[in-house]
Amino acid sequence: MMLKSMPTAPHVEKHFEASATVRDVVIGMSDGLTVPFALAAGLTGTAAATAHLVVIAGFAEIAAGSIAMGLGGYLAARTDRDHYVSERQREIRETVELPDKERDEVADVFRGYGMSEEQIAPVVSAVTADQQRWVDFMMRFELGFEEPDPQRARNSAATIALSYILGGLVPLAPYMLVARLFTALEFSVATTLVALFVFGYFKGRMTGISPWRGGLQTTVIGGLASAAAFGLARWIS
Repeated sequence: MMLKSMPTAPHVEKHFEASATVRDVVIGMSDGLTVPFALAAGLTGTAAATAHLVVIAGFAEIAAGSIAMGLGGYLAARTDRDHYVSERQREIRETVELPDKERDEVADVFRGYGMSEEQIAPVVSAVTADQQRWVDFMMRFELGFEEPDPQRARNSAATIALSYILGGLVPLAPYMLVARLFTALEFSVATTLVALFVFGYFKGRMTGISPWRGGLQTTVIGGLASAAAFGLARWIS
């Protein structure tokens, strides 16, 4: 009697592929939640402070901070792109000027995987038969470079800036809704801590770590950073 083979579901691997975007959101949101909060809290303790003044100063800081952070993200991504292009041009020149050396470097990659010379020879010939494929191989396996997205610099700047603005509005919102300064400060502390936890929770879910752990980590780290910034702002003011 022959057993019928049971149909099997196709194996689908799920990998998180938006790490660069998440990194930008983390950078913008974490700074947006802490820096405007520190400014608002510091101003709250000054004698001449009013809710209107705190809101105006907060908006000015959010505008300046989002521009500065976005520009920093743009320049960082642009530098990565320029570095990749420079290294690729160097590899192209070396495949033309030093082909034997470059072929040996391809072979070294496969030697690192325990392949014999007999196994390596036809693979090296196949890889080096096409220059573009050859250079692509060297960039990825010799230098460890992945080609950056051409739109990465623009997208990074926009993501960081927008995340900073959204994060900055959280601690500032109570000052727009509550007239009494110290009551607004209490609401600002509460909403900022809740926002940090929610942000960390969803960051954890997206990156594959425990959401609760991610939420607690972000709350503790962000809370300590906010407290330090608040204390410094109060001391200076």
